[in-house]
Amino acid sequence: DSKLLSREDRERLAARIRSRAVAVAVGVCSPEEIDELNILWASMEAMRRAIQKLVPQPTYLIVDGNHVIPDSAWPVEAVIRGDFKSQSIAAASIIAKVERDRLMHHLHEAHPEYNWISNVGYPTRAHYEALSSHGASPLHRRTFNLENPYPPFSEAATEPEQVDGHSSTR
Repeated sequence: DSKLLSREDRERLAARIRSRAVAVAVGVCSPEEIDELNILWASMEAMRRAIQKLVPQPTYLIVDGNHVIPDSAWPVEAVIRGDFKSQSIAAASIIAKVERDRLMHHLHEAHPEYNWISNVGYPTRAHYEALSSHGASPLHRRTFNLENPYPPFSEAATEPEQVDGHSSTR
């Protein structure tokens, strides 16, 4: 699981993967598309977009999870916990996570109030507090529960929780 690696290890491995892979491509869906399609179907669409960019085109696809890309032009195999079972899926997971983190760092420049450079979009206490203070940005998905699930700080546990390698008080 790419989230189990440190940011530095992911960056190092992503560079190595890019230098050795036959082809690498990333597909993206906008927050509006995710809201319209739902997160599963948007993930499928993002995969389809990435696959269409690959040169050379693949002859067979393996994807992480239990859903195959519908109406795929290629044979597809879904592998549950695939990032632990397939080097190709693990490599794709690392590339996707590094690209997502880079995007979040770039978006932080436009919206520093959400501290995306630190939480990279994960629902930390601080992120929910920023949503409470500033409301949702145009980049937040409207179908994601924006309500703060954390109790007020004084009622919260004092042990830090690790979220993607970042400390978050819960």
